Amino acid sequence: MSIPYTKKILENFLHPKNVGEIKNADAIATEGSSICGDVVKLFIKVDPKTHKIVDIKFKSYGCAANIATASIITELAKGKTINKAKKISWEKANKELGGLPPVKVHCAVLAIDALKSAIDNYEQAHGLIREKVPTDGKIIIKRLRHIINPIFGKDVVSTKLIKEIKIKDGIISIKMNLAPDHQFYNNISDEIKERLEPLWDVKKVDIVGDLDSLTSQKS
Repeated sequence: MSIPYTKKILENFLHPKNVGEIKNADAIATEGSSICGDVVKLFIKVDPKTHKIVDIKFKSYGCAANIATASIITELAKGKTINKAKKISWEKANKELGGLPPVKVHCAVLAIDALKSAIDNYEQAHGLIREKVPTDGKIIIKRLRHIINPIFGKDVVSTKLIKEIKIKDGIISIKMNLAPDHQFYNNISDEIKERLEPLWDVKKVDIVGDLDSLTSQKS
């Protein structure tokens, strides 16, 4: 049986570019779930004067297509300004790789989502967003929908893992329908903070578990 991957995909899978992480990165973004499927974690370093991405690295968990697409988008984004980099599409990544099998196109989408999320986090943290909309419940929920609840394989909002959200004086308080000693508690808490802390007007994200609601989230 022939391998359904182009030469360019195999090249970026076997010899991926920009693998690793950047210490003191200007922005970090994670898309996907290592427990439920593919995941890409992206790190970027941006020149504060030119706004060019001077360094970009990734960590990946998943199939050959996932690694290859993460590799190619880091190559496409490196050296570009953040405005140009966020215009890179999954179609562009797919074309650069010579065409992914239809069942693997989602890997290109995942990699591009990670890139755009990292850029958005950078812009939020450095006050570069054009319209500074105050963070509210809708914005928080929109970001939380990108986090997968590994217990059910769906996002933490639709599975009602998020029990309560409060915002006051730049502090977001979240109560999770999960006990603090649950095996996934720390991982999910870290992902929530990664999603919310870059928001321009957020000073702190506090997360607490809810022992009384433990029975609704079974591992």
